[in-house]
Amino acid sequence: MKDGRLRSGVCNMTLFTGKQKERGVSHIPAAPTVEAKEVYVTYTPGSNGRSHTPTDPQENGHRENSRRYALENISFRIDPGQRVAVVGPNGAGKSTLFKLIVGTLRPVKGSIEVYGRDPDHHICIAYVPQHNQIDWAFPVTAEDVVMMGRVGQIGLFHWPKRRDWDIVRHSLEKVSAGHLAQERIGDLSGGQQQRVFIARALAQEADLLLMDEPLNGLDLPSQEQIFEIWDMLQESGVTIMVATHDLNLAADTFDQVMLLNQKLVAFDTPPTVLTSANLLRAYGGHVHLLNAEGEGLVLVDDCCDPPQ
Repeated sequence: MKDGRLRSGVCNMTLFTGKQKERGVSHIPAAPTVEAKEVYVTYTPGSNGRSHTPTDPQENGHRENSRRYALENISFRIDPGQRVAVVGPNGAGKSTLFKLIVGTLRPVKGSIEVYGRDPDHHICIAYVPQHNQIDWAFPVTAEDVVMMGRVGQIGLFHWPKRRDWDIVRHSLEKVSAGHLAQERIGDLSGGQQQRVFIARALAQEADLLLMDEPLNGLDLPSQEQIFEIWDMLQESGVTIMVATHDLNLAADTFDQVMLLNQKLVAFDTPPTVLTSANLLRAYGGHVHLLNAEGEGLVLVDDCCDPPQ
């Protein structure tokens, strides 16, 4: 945040919620929102897709050649208030990176920090996974979903107070979803569901918002509404990271683009990152040049590896 409020507390979404007593992990002043240093994540046969760190030296030597890196030697820094698109082919490690930042996955080498601390126990990180990873049949209303964002501030085994419900209602209003408060989340359209989850981040007083393929299946008006909400969040100092396959979206809507394919291919402004050479490095045979000069590209992201 330009006025410096982002550095003053644990969670800064106090633009309209007012100051709540601080819980979670304190931020180190002047620390970046996210910083990764030489991060490695491996998946090994029989690990069910989980990061695996051998503790036995003999096991380490035996498995070394069988390791497959989901992320390899990733280093970057994201400062407060930036809006970053994370792009790359299927299986490039986009979702894996988000799980590292949230703290549900640990690197086998290197470190990743949020506001200068280990990701564990931060309550300032809001994560919206891919649409197909959410149980939309779960019998909760939009208002209930947004209240879930207050748990970190309220504390476990504590009942929400009137102020918390006021924050929930105001959060829904901020994303033009106040009229949906009593609707079941599974009955809403895709765009409405995404707005409710962003309202949950507002109620959480999050400083960092991670969204994994949030625009899949949304019509153009719904996408435009999400863009407007991102603008509002960024103006209040929230850092936004969005995993997407849409390179046009990355180029037109984001300050910076992170291009991944297990390794960090490039991380900079969209014109610097989304070049023919970088896209060929990241997508390989799934990028086709339209002419000999490489003036045009056709991207066919149909590789069969599952997303990670």
